[in-house]
Amino acid sequence: MPPLNEIVVAVLLLGSGVVVLVAALGLWRLPDFFLRMHAPALASTLAAWVVTLASIIHFSARGQGLSLHVWLIIIVLAITAPVTTLVLARAALFRRRQAGDAVPPPLRPRD
Repeated sequence: MPPLNEIVVAVLLLGSGVVVLVAALGLWRLPDFFLRMHAPALASTLAAWVVTLASIIHFSARGQGLSLHVWLIIIVLAITAPVTTLVLARAALFRRRQAGDAVPPPLRPRD
């Protein structure tokens, strides 16, 4: 593998690590569960895309041509990460309602 490809892959992976570190700091600093959900959800998605790009570059440089099998992983992550975040938010909101905390009322369908 040429050294330029290795440098590009290393920079992308380090960039992904920095994004996750910033998300961890946001998770640590933000006071509320609902606020804490945003930092890791958004940053982990961005970091996963950067790692996917690094993997494509790495495997394409080692193989005979463009290697896109890594896209399957990011497609699954792109589908499941928002769904998981939504389910966690709804569960936390349900628990707060059950505890009697002041939260917005549930949405009612229009008649």
